[in-house]
Amino acid sequence: MKKLFFTVLCFWAVSLHAQKTYLHCGQIIDVAKGKTLSEKTIVVSGNAIESILNGYVNGAETDTHIDLKKQVVMPGFIDMHVHIEHESNPRTYMNRFTENEADVALGATLYAKRTLMAGFTTVRDLGGSGVNIALRKAIAKGTVMGPRIFTAGKAIGTTGGHADPTNGRSYDLMGDPGPREGVVNSPADARKAVRQRYKDGADVIKITATGGVLSVAKNGQNPQFTADELAAIVSTAKDYGMLTAAHAHGDEGMRRAIIAGIKTIEHGTLMEPSTMDLMVKYDAYLVPTISAGKAAAANAAIPGYFPEVIAKKALEIGPRSQSTFAAAYKKGVKIAFGTDAGVSPHGDNAKEFGFMVAAGMPVMEAIAAATITNANLLGYSNSLGQLKQGYTADIVAVNEHPQANVSTLEQVVFVMKEGLIFKNQDKEVLRDY
Repeated sequence: MKKLFFTVLCFWAVSLHAQKTYLHCGQIIDVAKGKTLSEKTIVVSGNAIESILNGYVNGAETDTHIDLKKQVVMPGFIDMHVHIEHESNPRTYMNRFTENEADVALGATLYAKRTLMAGFTTVRDLGGSGVNIALRKAIAKGTVMGPRIFTAGKAIGTTGGHADPTNGRSYDLMGDPGPREGVVNSPADARKAVRQRYKDGADVIKITATGGVLSVAKNGQNPQFTADELAAIVSTAKDYGMLTAAHAHGDEGMRRAIIAGIKTIEHGTLMEPSTMDLMVKYDAYLVPTISAGKAAAANAAIPGYFPEVIAKKALEIGPRSQSTFAAAYKKGVKIAFGTDAGVSPHGDNAKEFGFMVAAGMPVMEAIAAATITNANLLGYSNSLGQLKQGYTADIVAVNEHPQANVSTLEQVVFVMKEGLIFKNQDKEVLRDY
């Protein structure tokens, strides 16, 4: 009996040790200080960082040791604007009538995997059919591979507005969608729509404060909410502890959203200098989505890719996103990293870093925008966005220092999420899903 007890005790002790992973890191980026540290060992226990040690330290024989001595290691990236359910293609508008919810869900699993393997361990999904909520749950349970998702569920718009799901349909199919479907026309509707999102399981609230490029409607700039409607949305979201985001291309619509208290302005493409000053005053953040502007403009140049009404808007608005970002950054507007992936290809999210740097933002600031800044906005400043003791073990690595070559961020060679390794030396680590 004593021998059996000793054997069980030894097995239990070994199993505890086996949970630890020692990452020998040539360099690590401290995003809070904007500094690079050399020759460190990150010790991961379970799903968290247990410690960061000087030099290359080994654990027990039963522990896992990963050689990243030639790599630059940093926190997993966070993209604050994706649409994980779809990806732009010439059949996008027809697919709305031919694909079932199951088709959308299966496609979304592919996009989620691509995103994670690109080093984005967390994303904020800003609007879909509701499949995004189910996908978030499946990833959290470990049944599907993908990033941690914070989702808005269905976006909220106005009748005929950018988020009206029946735009462009025949009268027979148009109907009269309301708050449940994300269409509001009064402060009462607005409050109900926010509460419905909460009931559905959404984490954040996304509204379409102006017209949009990819909706089947002629105006991509006009304001689409009244001040009273915006106030109802923001106050109700605050009651339910939900962060608010506003799609906005036109200046007037984003001014209304900022004054109402919306925290993040998505795109901000036609923002005037006075509105940039307003963002600074109200402590609002710009999520520039330069990738989406470039992708939409490029696709619009392909004959037949978009309906004519959309192609015209994409060619007018898309090319302006990068220059607006540059002006806003110089004005002191706070920047959060976001791509609008789904408009641009999933998995190409890191190209946004290069676009931001080309527009004048230093590389280390761009990395901070995609890590510590976004973690703070999501309300997870104590667990995400940094390599720090006690933080969730979301860790990525690249082969070069991004200050020497920003495009290296597009070739992530190591991905760990919550202590599990999904990619090592650019090779996928197979898991049972």
